[in-house]
Amino acid sequence: MTKRAKLTKRGSRGALVAVAVLLALSGGMRLGNGTGQALAREVEALGDLVGQPKVQTVHRTGACTLEDGVAPLLERLQSRELILDAREADLNERARTLDLIAADVEKRIAVLEQAEMKLRATISVAEEAAEKDIAKLTSVYENMKPKEAARLFEEMAPGFAAGFLGRMRPDAAAAVLAGMSPGAAYQISAILAGRNADVPTE
Repeated sequence: MTKRAKLTKRGSRGALVAVAVLLALSGGMRLGNGTGQALAREVEALGDLVGQPKVQTVHRTGACTLEDGVAPLLERLQSRELILDAREADLNERARTLDLIAADVEKRIAVLEQAEMKLRATISVAEEAAEKDIAKLTSVYENMKPKEAARLFEEMAPGFAAGFLGRMRPDAAAAVLAGMSPGAAYQISAILAGRNADVPTE
């Protein structure tokens, strides 16, 4: 074999080894883990055996460093998200509770309003009935003989008697007062005057 042929064969073998080294390094860089780095070291050793210059391997530790820095941040964000979700759920629960309370209060108010309306109606009926009874009783006193009515009014409390006399016709009330004793007539007259004192004259 001639010297040129030996050089050509050696050059071809060197080129193949160089290509293999580059492919191995590319795979190691893509893997970015212990397997790729080990493969790169084996390729370097192979290059030493065949007399090829060493190719400096690049260890991709940047990705691992980035992951180490991002992981705690992700954990904090996830923890924060869980806290916010819990607060949102608590606020929603409170809102539902307040809605239930408001609905219950509205129902109670409606019940109270209905009860108030019924009570007013009952009071109105009672007052109307009482007014009718008083009017009838006043008419009875007016139609009684003055002396008999006077004796009856003297047995009443002065304020009670004054109430009936104030409702009676003026002529009938005057006749009853004339039949009463001077002391009883004076007390009733004073009560009637006090009630009429606050009535405007104009």
